[in-house]
Amino acid sequence: MAAIVFDKDGTLFDFNESWSAWSSRLLEDLAGGDTALASSLGTAIGYDLSQRRFAPDSIVIAGTPREIATKLLPLLPGFDMARLVARMNVLAAQAPLKAAVPLGPLLRQLKRRGLILGLATNDAEAPARAHLTEAEVLDLFDFVAGSDSGHGGKPEPGMLLAFARTFDLDPGRVVMVGDSLHDLSAGRAAGMRTVGVLTGPARRADLAPLADVVLQDIGGLPAWLEGEAPQTPLETGRESVS
Repeated sequence: MAAIVFDKDGTLFDFNESWSAWSSRLLEDLAGGDTALASSLGTAIGYDLSQRRFAPDSIVIAGTPREIATKLLPLLPGFDMARLVARMNVLAAQAPLKAAVPLGPLLRQLKRRGLILGLATNDAEAPARAHLTEAEVLDLFDFVAGSDSGHGGKPEPGMLLAFARTFDLDPGRVVMVGDSLHDLSAGRAAGMRTVGVLTGPARRADLAPLADVVLQDIGGLPAWLEGEAPQTPLETGRESVS
């Protein structure tokens, strides 16, 4: 392999522990103290505000900021798309993300192998860069793209193909690592190998059909790259994320 391109949320960062707080703050902020409206906004995006849990098909899991905003706008007559997305991006940049594993040591280990590292997220690019900066790993990425970077969003392969073109890489020598079907579908469409991880809401059985391997988290990548990790999804990882 010559390169790895990572998803961000649910892959580099544990999804529920990171984005539950953001979703609660966003909904309460938009509702302006109206608890019934906040609950309705949560329902619209597949988030139970009282339980602080995402539905398996929540738009927040793999959607772009504009896609999330589209679900919210019918309940927010005082907002337009531009204003709502801008507010979401401001709050997203401030979200206290929890790394799935210690990122610096892992990414430096991968860089020492000569791998080119990229990030392709359905989040906007500015919050993504803020999150990588906060985690002190931005300098370890050779490429960062968000859904507003001009390459489209996943499950379309545009961001991944842009990564490959930037470094003149054969997509077949690139691994796409993600926690959702959007990620793995994009990787397959780009002609890349795909690795699923279980630090997002998806279960092993959800990811296995589109993954070359399913790992518990990205910490298993070095062993898998060395051929030491189990090579079949059914032998790797855990059943679900609680």
